[in-house]
Amino acid sequence: MIDFPVFLDTSQRGLWPSSLFFLIHLLLLQPGEPNSEEVKVTGPGESILAIVGEEVEFTCHLSVYLDAEYMEILWFRSQASNVVHLYQEQQELHEQQMARFQNRTKLVKDDIVHGSVTLQLTGVTPGDEGPYGCRFLSSNFSGEAVWELEVAGLGSDPHISFEGFKEGGIKLKCSSSGWYPKPKVQWRDRRGQCLPPESEAIIQDAQGLFSLETSVVIQGGAHSNVSCSIQNPLLMQKKEFVVQIADVFLPGSSPWKRAFLGTLVGLPLLLALLATLALRFFHKQRRSQEKLKKQAEKDKVKLMTELGELQTELDWRRAEGQAEWRAAQQYAVDVTLDPASAHPSLEVSLDGKSVSSRGWASVSAVPRDPQRFTEQTCVLSRERFLAGRHYWEVDVGRRSRWFLGACLAAVVRTGPARLSPAAGYWVMGLWNGCEYFILEPRRVALTLRVPPRRVGIFLDYEAGKLAFFNVSDGSHIFTFTDTFSGPLCAYFRPRGPDVGEHPEPLTLCSLPVRGTCVLKKNDDVTWE
Repeated sequence: MIDFPVFLDTSQRGLWPSSLFFLIHLLLLQPGEPNSEEVKVTGPGESILAIVGEEVEFTCHLSVYLDAEYMEILWFRSQASNVVHLYQEQQELHEQQMARFQNRTKLVKDDIVHGSVTLQLTGVTPGDEGPYGCRFLSSNFSGEAVWELEVAGLGSDPHISFEGFKEGGIKLKCSSSGWYPKPKVQWRDRRGQCLPPESEAIIQDAQGLFSLETSVVIQGGAHSNVSCSIQNPLLMQKKEFVVQIADVFLPGSSPWKRAFLGTLVGLPLLLALLATLALRFFHKQRRSQEKLKKQAEKDKVKLMTELGELQTELDWRRAEGQAEWRAAQQYAVDVTLDPASAHPSLEVSLDGKSVSSRGWASVSAVPRDPQRFTEQTCVLSRERFLAGRHYWEVDVGRRSRWFLGACLAAVVRTGPARLSPAAGYWVMGLWNGCEYFILEPRRVALTLRVPPRRVGIFLDYEAGKLAFFNVSDGSHIFTFTDTFSGPLCAYFRPRGPDVGEHPEPLTLCSLPVRGTCVLKKNDDVTWE
């Protein structure tokens, strides 16, 4: 409440018009700056994943729009005394930083007047992994948010080398470096069956990255194809190298050797002839090996060139996606879940910000509203979008199954339907923790570089676009383009029971809201 100083002579009060007293009363009731109890600090989320050697962003903002230009803003690690970056009195105090973060941070203040700032940390290393936080401090407000930074590194391609003959077979060695966290390595034959390694050594260097060497002995007549596979347990990605081995390289008995031994006693001339033929054969085989080796080197150079071009294109697309995501954030709206639209197997939180599976045992105890209840195991937003641009974010955590997107407000109540644009649904999802996909109308698999822990959704009603973004790294995932024939609502489907290790709820994230809404008679909120 804003206090207005008013000085009136009580002896003359009767001379003032009653309308003037009414105007002063209205001014005294006008809302002012929110008090400190209404303001909260929101960080990137519970956890954020970064790739070794790349850049990560820590975005912190106030839950309501306040000018933070004259506040003290501190990013810290574990505790406030471990300074990552300090903004104070409109200046960045680099001398207060921990040594490991000097010359590695950059502060983006484009939206600081609205209470939102972003810290960019370059050259991520395994040593950067751990808890972080940001704190806003002013004369009448203090608040902070904390999160966990996870780091992952996808190492070099496996290299297989021939180490000689051993125990009636040949010995192969597989090596690679630059992995984090500790990778898993596996030898397999052409049938996909695991081969026991002869030795395995995984070593962590001074930078915290893991290098490995493992060997296996291949026996003759058993394996034509042998692969060395190395997997990153956090990214759920692997690199594999397959080598083909001809039995001629494996030691063992052969028909021509038995014939040679049979004629050795009585036919010395035949021995000389066979020796000459064998020498020619091995010379020819050696030339063939050299030719194959040269061809393999050429193929490797070609592959590295193509990979470099692909990486350049991916970097460009990532930068373009991040720019599109930042632009979409300007249209953030406050979305809440409508408990009346939820399937009985779902449980909506009291604040309407999260939904989880309650289990089928308690479904019969939940009352149904036949006018609003959906037969699908989903829940809709209270808000109905008829026009304009709108953006919201959903924290999916580490759930292994979920659907997110938007649908026509009327279609869900008509009963089960195929989740496709033709049926009025525009959704993406995750199945069993390993397959991301969209339905258009058939399932189309998506390849994501970093698993999203938070998904951003941007609706441009007039343009007929619904876009999905990976908030974990700011990348663009997919955009539906269609013509919307009625009001839309946000669509949430936890897909329980979750089979993963982390059955967390789907949670709507707190964002600065810029839109305006109108409350209809049926208690639905319509955004314009």
